[in-house]
Amino acid sequence: MSVFNSSALYPRFLLTGLSGLESRYGLISLPIFFVYATSVAGNITILFIIRTEPSLHQPMYYFLSMLALTDLGLSTTTLPTMFSVFWFHAREISFNTCLVQMYFIHVFSIIESAVLLAMAFDRLVAIRKPLRYAAILTNGVIIGIGLAIVGRALALVFPASFLLKGLQYRPVNILSYPFCLHQDLIKTTVSSHRASSIYGLMVVICSMGLDSVLLLLSYILILATVLSIASKSERVRALNTCISHICAVLTFYTPMIGLSMIRRYGQNVSSIVHVLMANVYLLVPPLMNPIVYSVKTKQIRDRILKKFKQQKFREKRF
Repeated sequence: MSVFNSSALYPRFLLTGLSGLESRYGLISLPIFFVYATSVAGNITILFIIRTEPSLHQPMYYFLSMLALTDLGLSTTTLPTMFSVFWFHAREISFNTCLVQMYFIHVFSIIESAVLLAMAFDRLVAIRKPLRYAAILTNGVIIGIGLAIVGRALALVFPASFLLKGLQYRPVNILSYPFCLHQDLIKTTVSSHRASSIYGLMVVICSMGLDSVLLLLSYILILATVLSIASKSERVRALNTCISHICAVLTFYTPMIGLSMIRRYGQNVSSIVHVLMANVYLLVPPLMNPIVYSVKTKQIRDRILKKFKQQKFREKRF
């Protein structure tokens, strides 16, 4: 009896990679490492360029810095357990460690959703009130928005960890992914998890659900403003300032919706598809955001090219 109680107090969790492909984990880990390295390099480059170029010290680029920091946090939180599974075949993770990883994955995901909403608001103000843009989005307002974004995410996810902590689990629990997610931990419980499930749904509705509605509303207002502009060239120029952000929104929400649909309706789908979709959801946005903004945003692209030219010039001199 004491052994059972000990197992109940300290349940073990086993992460899951790509079932049936264990012998190829070495090869599979290479693209994962490439994605991670590219994500980190890309987001650090964005932060460095914005930090060192005074001309980029504007609201739009401050919000882009927040997005880059969030992507770095999401990648850094997710990848350690993925590498432990694919490199070392180490699947076991303690309950507390799993809770900590789950907490930060969901915190950074909610922060990213809110930052994308803030960036939409930035574009809305720039297009609807261009003459008052600097007066509306002051440094104090931007700092306040950033603190509100972080505070909301921390406060929303914090109770979820305690609700999960109070549930009962089997001595050994097999998770569906190589990282810990709230909905995956709930599936392993042997006690009633109604309160935890309801709270998780409320968190999604109050964060990403609300953000997506406000995002849609922002772009309806942006589109209405753009269509009211008489000059065709000005309409095109105004819309072009939103292209990078639209790509970032699609990169974030499309994998999330795909993962939700597979979890809801894909019970007969291979577990490999579930794992791949979860990996895409967490790994692709941090990879694509710096690429999209570097390619589509002229100011960022020009500064990066300028830095490379300066570096090459210094190398030739020495």
